[in-house]
Amino acid sequence: MTHEIAVIPGDGIGREVTPAAVAVLEALDIDFEFVEADAGDAVKEETGEALPQETYELAASADATLFGAAGETAADVILPLRSAVDSFVNIRPATAYPGIDAVRPETDLVFLRENTEGVYAGLEDRLTEDVATLTRLTTRSASRRLAEFACDYVEDSDRDGFTIAHKANVMRETDGLFRDTVAEVADDRGVKADEVLMDAFATRVCLDPTQFDVVVCPNLAGDVLSDLAAGLVGGLGLLPSANVGPDRALFEPVHGTAPDIAGEGVANPAATIISAAMLLEYLGHHDEAAAVTEAVETTLVEGPRTPDLGGDASTEDVTNAIVDRV
Repeated sequence: MTHEIAVIPGDGIGREVTPAAVAVLEALDIDFEFVEADAGDAVKEETGEALPQETYELAASADATLFGAAGETAADVILPLRSAVDSFVNIRPATAYPGIDAVRPETDLVFLRENTEGVYAGLEDRLTEDVATLTRLTTRSASRRLAEFACDYVEDSDRDGFTIAHKANVMRETDGLFRDTVAEVADDRGVKADEVLMDAFATRVCLDPTQFDVVVCPNLAGDVLSDLAAGLVGGLGLLPSANVGPDRALFEPVHGTAPDIAGEGVANPAATIISAAMLLEYLGHHDEAAAVTEAVETTLVEGPRTPDLGGDASTEDVTNAIVDRV
């Protein structure tokens, strides 16, 4: 069976780390068809569109999409791409990898973030020069869909339930609906679910991240809290993510375009390659996903390392080492 993979490098170091991930996937005994497309700042300068229609349609039809990064046009690229795959959940692991000088090396968290609503639904208005408004959207149907995914996730990974992070003590209707719906689904499924106020979570996870495992949260909370957790494990540069829909998914590193090092050939490809491992897992290639993850972890410990990790290796050096270990 051939898997069609849309490859969208984007801008900055996305154009360096995305080919690295493709090189690792090409080293596996799997039938992939890679189709590259453009998006981001550079293509907007050329065409006037940050996300050309053909790129959107490719992501909407491919089995999976591997995306690099976008610069100033990020909101005009990644949000529509998530929509193209009908992504209702953003999976963001925050794991302290071996060999990394992490603030909390015991951290091993997974955030399951609602990906369609909340304050990111785009319902904003500028009423006057002095007044702007934002409508927060929460539906029972989207909350239920996320909750069902969360239950499947913890069952499939043999985890002991999940934590609902919310702010229902203040946002009683919107977060209240989210919390109650997720808790109801968990109860119906027989999955253990506790809850925590998102601001309390921010404190508690820094003091002892082992209190938590899988965290289910609304859109904005998931964005902020997963970035906070990134600080515990060494920063955004090593974190992967997946945007999963009913029939297809999009995978991307959490880091941005890193314009200060773009074009120098020293960007760390680890986050994008781990995102590619998540792509493999999604497509059912579990052994290969484990092999890629192990190769990345071994390289983080034994080297070579890029300058962000104290080494002097190039992106190509690290990529070749991971390919060899795969």
